[in-house]
Amino acid sequence: MSDHPTPAPLPVLLIVDDDPLIVDSLRYFLGNEFDIVSASSRSEALQRLDQLEHKPVAALVDLGLPPRPHRPDEGFALISELLARVPDIGIIVLSGQNDDANARHARVLGATDFVAKPADPQHLLQLLLQMLAVGAPGEQVAAPDAQLIGDSAPMQKLRLQLRQFANAPFPVLIEGESGSGKELVANALHRLSDRAGRPYFALNCAAIAPSLVEPTLFGHAKGAFTGAAGARTGYFEDAADGTLFLDEIGELPLDLQPKLLRVLENGEYQRVGETQSRTARTRVIAATNRDLKKEVREGRFRADLYHRLSVFTVSVPPVRELGNDRVLLLDHFRDEFARLFGTQPFTLSAEARQSWLDYAFPGNVRELRNIVIRLTTKHPASTIGRSELDDELDEGETPAATQEALPDEPAAFNKLALAHLRKLGPAGDFSLDRLLRQWERAYINAAQDLAQGNISHAAKLLGVNRTTLYNRIETLSRADE
Repeated sequence: MSDHPTPAPLPVLLIVDDDPLIVDSLRYFLGNEFDIVSASSRSEALQRLDQLEHKPVAALVDLGLPPRPHRPDEGFALISELLARVPDIGIIVLSGQNDDANARHARVLGATDFVAKPADPQHLLQLLLQMLAVGAPGEQVAAPDAQLIGDSAPMQKLRLQLRQFANAPFPVLIEGESGSGKELVANALHRLSDRAGRPYFALNCAAIAPSLVEPTLFGHAKGAFTGAAGARTGYFEDAADGTLFLDEIGELPLDLQPKLLRVLENGEYQRVGETQSRTARTRVIAATNRDLKKEVREGRFRADLYHRLSVFTVSVPPVRELGNDRVLLLDHFRDEFARLFGTQPFTLSAEARQSWLDYAFPGNVRELRNIVIRLTTKHPASTIGRSELDDELDEGETPAATQEALPDEPAAFNKLALAHLRKLGPAGDFSLDRLLRQWERAYINAAQDLAQGNISHAAKLLGVNRTTLYNRIETLSRADE
C-alpha cells in the first residue's frame, strides 16, 4: 500500500470551439493545470456539462459556433446557459469575432473577459489562474447580510424584508434579474433565521439533467433506475430542519412540480423507487429570473405551486436602481481584489466616476464585479480616465462602420423577411404563439443578413436596443429545443 496521498483532481476546464486544431493546441498548453473537456457546439457543450461528475470551474467559449459560425448568437446563448447551470463558472470568450460591441455584450452576459484569436496560451493561463484565485462572488461572508451592500431605498427595503421574513416557516420566492445576487439573498435569509446553525443546501434546477432532479431532491432506493447501485438520501432529507434553496425554480420539470407542491403542502414525499412516505421539515426558498406569472399563463408552471412558493416574495433590485450604491459596490470590490492581487487599488477620475454613475449595468452585480476585476488587473495604482473606463462598458452604440440606414423601401426588408419565413417552413401546430415566433425569427434573420451579422446594426434595423435583441434570440433558441 502506497504512503503517498492521492493527488487532488485537476479543476475542469470546458473548451467550446469548432476548430479541432485550436482545441488540441489549448489542450496541449493547458492540460497540466486543468482537466480539459471539449465540445464543438452549444448543444454538445450542454450535453457534456450534464454528464460531468465535477462541474467546470472555467470555460473558454468561441462566439461563432455551429449552426451559425459567422454570427455570435450561439456563443452568447451558451454564456447565459452556462451561468444558469454553473453560476460561479468563470467564462473567457475566445473568439475570432473581434468586435468591440460583441466583447462588451459578452461581458454584460457574465463573461469575465474577452480574448481575440489567435490567443497567447500563457496569457490565457494567467487569466484562468487569476479567475481561480478570485473565486465566486460572496464566498467569504462575515455577517448574514455582509454582501448586501448599499444604503439606497431599494436596499433598505430589501434588508427590512429579509429580517421580517427570516424566521417565518413559509416559503420565500426571490425574484430578480440575472446577476443581481439572488443566491446571496437566499443565504442571508437562512443566516438571519433561527435555522442558521442547521444545514443549508442549494440546488440549481437549471444545472442538473431533468431526469436527475427528482432523485437529487427526494433520494432513491437501490435499483430504482440504471446506475442506482445503492440507496441515497435526497436534499430534503439531508437538509433536515434547515433550509433548501431552489435556484432557477422556473426550470423545474412540469412532471415534478406536483411532487414539490405535495411537500410544501403537507411535508410528504417518497424516495424514487419506494412507496414509503417520509416527512420533510425543511424550509424552502426559491429564486427565479423569469416572470413566473407569465410562465403560469403560458402553461409552463403550475399556478398552485406558484402561489405556494410565493407566500412571501422578495424582489432583488437591479443595479440601475441603486443610485450611489454603485460607488459603494465599486469601492467594496476594488479594495477586495486589490488585496487579493497584492496591488494598490485604482481610482477613477471625476469624469470616469460620473460615467460609472450614469451606466445602467445591464449585467447587474456580476457585470460590475467583473469590470472591477479587469480594471484592477489592467490599471493597478492608476487613475482611470473616462475613455479607459468606457472601453469596459456596454453603452449599446452602433459602430460607425455599420451605421448604414434602413433600406430605402420597407418593402425590401419585408421581402427578405418573407424569404426567411419560407425557409423556416410551416409552423407545425399553427398555434398563434408558434406563428408569431416564426414571423419574429424571420425578421430577426433578415435584419442580421442586412447587418452582415452585426448585432448592433440588426437591432437598429428592428427598432430595438441590442440587449432586447439578444434576449429575443435567446428566447427563440430555447423555444427550438
